[in-house]
Amino acid sequence: METTMDTIKQGTDALFILLGAIMVLAMHAGFAFLELGTVRRKNQVNALVKIMVDFSVSTIAYFFVGYAVAYGIDFFSGANTLAQKNGYELVKFFFLLTFAAAIPAIVSGGIAERARFGPQLLATAVIVAVVYPLFEGIVWGGRFGVQGWINGLTGADFHDFAGSVVVHAVGGWIALAAVLLLGPRSNRYRKDGAVSAHPPSSIPFLALGAWVLTVGWFGFNVMSAQTIDKISGLVAVNSLMAMAGGTLVATLLGRNDPGFVHNGPLAGLVAVCAGSDVMHPLGALVVGGVAGAIFVSLFTLTQNRWKIDDVLGVWPLHGLCGAWGGIAAGIFGATALGGLGGVAFSAQLIGTLLGVGWALAGGFVVYGAIRMFTPLRLTQEQEFAGADLSIHKIGATPEREASW
Repeated sequence: METTMDTIKQGTDALFILLGAIMVLAMHAGFAFLELGTVRRKNQVNALVKIMVDFSVSTIAYFFVGYAVAYGIDFFSGANTLAQKNGYELVKFFFLLTFAAAIPAIVSGGIAERARFGPQLLATAVIVAVVYPLFEGIVWGGRFGVQGWINGLTGADFHDFAGSVVVHAVGGWIALAAVLLLGPRSNRYRKDGAVSAHPPSSIPFLALGAWVLTVGWFGFNVMSAQTIDKISGLVAVNSLMAMAGGTLVATLLGRNDPGFVHNGPLAGLVAVCAGSDVMHPLGALVVGGVAGAIFVSLFTLTQNRWKIDDVLGVWPLHGLCGAWGGIAAGIFGATALGGLGGVAFSAQLIGTLLGVGWALAGGFVVYGAIRMFTPLRLTQEQEFAGADLSIHKIGATPEREASW
C-alpha cells in the first residue's frame, strides 16, 4: 500500500508541475501578443518571431548549461535514470525553463523595433546559460553560500516564492542596460526637445497579450509550490487581489488609457510573486495597487522626461515592480500585518539589491561585449523600413501589401 501511494504521489507531482510548465509556456504567447500590439505595424512579425526563437535558444542554453549552474544537476545520463519518479526532475526542468525564458522575453519588449536579430539571440544564450542561473541558484538552489550569509546578517533567508526579483527584477534591469546601450528609436526624441509619439498598433492584440499573461500567471505563482502537497489557495487569492489592485490603480492614475489598464494587472502580479505565499490578501491588494502606481508614474517619467526609449516599459513593469515586490514581501509577509511571518525586511532589501545590481551589471557586460564585435541595432534605413521587412522579408499583412 505504501509503495502504491508513493507511486501515485510521484505521478501526481509530475502532472502538477507539468501543468504549471504548460501554463507558463502559454504566457510566452502573452509576451508575444503584448509586444505585437504595442509596436508599430512594420515590426509586428519581428515581435512574434523573436519570442518563439528566443524560447528555443533558451531551451538549449538552459538544458546544457543553465540548469546545472543553478542546481548542480545535469541530464547527461541514461534515459532509465532520467525517467525515475515519473521523470519528475525532467518536468521540473521544463517548469523552471519557462521562468528562465521569460528573461529574454522581457528584454525583447524593451529593445523592440531597432534591435538586430542575431546579436539578440546571442545575448539570450549567454543570459539564460550564465547570468540568470547564477542568481537563480543563489535564491532557489541554495548555492554559493549567499543565503547563509544573508541569514547570518538578518536571521532570515531572502524569500522570493515565485520570482518577483529572481525573474522579473532581473529581467527588467537587464533590459534597462540593453535599452541604454541601444539608444532610442529614430526620431523618438527630437533635437528641439519634443517627444514623437509612437502609438500602439493594435489595442486588441495588446489586450489579448495581457489576458494570456494574466491567466498563465496563476500557473506561474500557484505551481511554484512544485509538489501537490505544498499547493496553497492563499497564493491564488493573493495573486487575484494583487491583479485587481494593480488594474484599478493603473486605470485611475492612467486616466483610463488602455495601455495602462492592461499593464496594471501585470504590475500587480509581478509584485506579488515574491510574497504570495506569506501575505494576507489585503496586503496583496495594497502591494498590487502600489505596483500599478509605480508602473504608471515611472513609465511616464522614463518615456517623456528621462527619454529612455523602453518600448513596452519593461523596466518600470518588471524591474521596478519586481524590486518593490521583493521588498514588500518583507513588509506584508510579517505577522504584524497579517502575514505568515518567516521573512525579514532587511533580508528582503539585501536580496533585492543583490538581484538588481547583478542584473544591471550582467546586462551591461553581455550587451556591451557583443557591441564591441557587432552592432546591436539595425541601420537607420532598416529601422525606417521596419524589422519585419529588414529581417524577415515579409510584413504582417503580405496579401494586402501585394495587392497594392
